[in-house]
Amino acid sequence: MTRTLQEILQRTQEVVSDVVAPLAARTDREARWPKESFEALQAAGLGGLVVPRSAGGLGMGLSGLAHVCETLGTACPSTAISYGMHHVAAAVLSAKATPDQVQRFVEPIARGEHLTTLALSEPGTGAHFYLPQTRLAHADDGSLLVSGQKSFVTNAEHADSYVVSVVAVGEGSSSGEFSCVAVTKETSRLHWGPPWQGLGMRGNEARTLELRGARVSRANLLGQEGDQIWYVFHIVAPYFLIAMAGTYLGVAAAALEEARTHLTSRHYTHSGSTLAHEPLLQHRIGMLWAKVARSRALVRYAAEAGDRGAEDALVALCSAKAEVADCAVDVVNETMTLLGGKGYSAESRVHQMLRDARAAHVMAPTTDLLRTWSGRALLGLPLLVD
Repeated sequence: MTRTLQEILQRTQEVVSDVVAPLAARTDREARWPKESFEALQAAGLGGLVVPRSAGGLGMGLSGLAHVCETLGTACPSTAISYGMHHVAAAVLSAKATPDQVQRFVEPIARGEHLTTLALSEPGTGAHFYLPQTRLAHADDGSLLVSGQKSFVTNAEHADSYVVSVVAVGEGSSSGEFSCVAVTKETSRLHWGPPWQGLGMRGNEARTLELRGARVSRANLLGQEGDQIWYVFHIVAPYFLIAMAGTYLGVAAAALEEARTHLTSRHYTHSGSTLAHEPLLQHRIGMLWAKVARSRALVRYAAEAGDRGAEDALVALCSAKAEVADCAVDVVNETMTLLGGKGYSAESRVHQMLRDARAAHVMAPTTDLLRTWSGRALLGLPLLVD
């Protein structure tokens, strides 16, 4: 770990201790978007974590995102996932940014003045988020008209911009090309649905966004028309998978610490000994530690492989999120068992952890899809099947 990353993690931990952790229970209980936590993270200079240094960011890449999301995830997974989605979109906006886009989007992100997010998923395509049905048409004045519906837009109306995937229709472009455009919150004809009520991750403010012929400047086209698949597999997938893997790794690590604390502090009244003296429980917590450690090693390897463009980066990144999903659910579930009635209480923090962890398998790309992609990549087959 570099000294720069150590300093960033120290800053992150300070924000977690001072702001994120104290508000975590309220965030879950009230399904409230963590506004104060975001403001604190941006004030600490962490809004541009993955933005290139040339644009004023920290330029930390996948490795930095993995570490920071894990740190946030130990305290408030809703904050971690919302923060992670901001950085996935920030990476997309930065990847092929024009000088104008750098000035309007990337530099404000780096200064902590702009919050962004993804709007890729759609009700009709499910886990196949890379096949948008939202339509892009060219208006007579040269602007772009965007029409369609996006689901599970994290950060929703709190964001200043949205990375929207579209498919071209009509004249002026090759029909069927997938592209990405940046849509700002001031754009007219954006209509938001009510907050999605999930079992866990209750503070991420996921909503449905309907675009009814939203008019977007051609200057907001990201890259070239037809670049969406490139963005998805070179930028979106790596950053999204690492942000999610880091977040759920934080959940697993926090659960492990809850179990350790309980076993070392819970006393039998008849003997005075703690649960830590029970050989069976020693064995079980040892197994949980190993599971978390293995998952952490894979996440960090995958992030480093992605940052250096290693040949096995795709397999590692897909496997990291899939393995962490298994790890988080298993470790939290076992922790609840170890804590007994205390863990099973509706007011228990482990109760919230179990609800939050379960989302890891559900969020696209789903665990099954990621394992299929890993296998196809290892066998030299294309990931996408026509």
